[in-house]
Amino acid sequence: MAFKAAPLHGSFMLTAILGFLISVIWVYPKNRSYGFAFGLIFVLMFIASIISMTYGPAGTELKMDKKK
Repeated sequence: MAFKAAPLHGSFMLTAILGFLISVIWVYPKNRSYGFAFGLIFVLMFIASIISMTYGPAGTELKMDKKK
């Protein structure tokens, strides 16, 4: 079976970056375990968005935007 990456919106990457920054700057100093867990989740979201940009089909995202 071939690997197919799902096309993700740019807002997904923006959410990952902002979530990671908020987790590291605000949550981690108050509670280390929650800050680490949230930071890890947002890093994984960022990696998924990078994979989607690299391997995802470009035409599919353009089709998704036209429906609005």
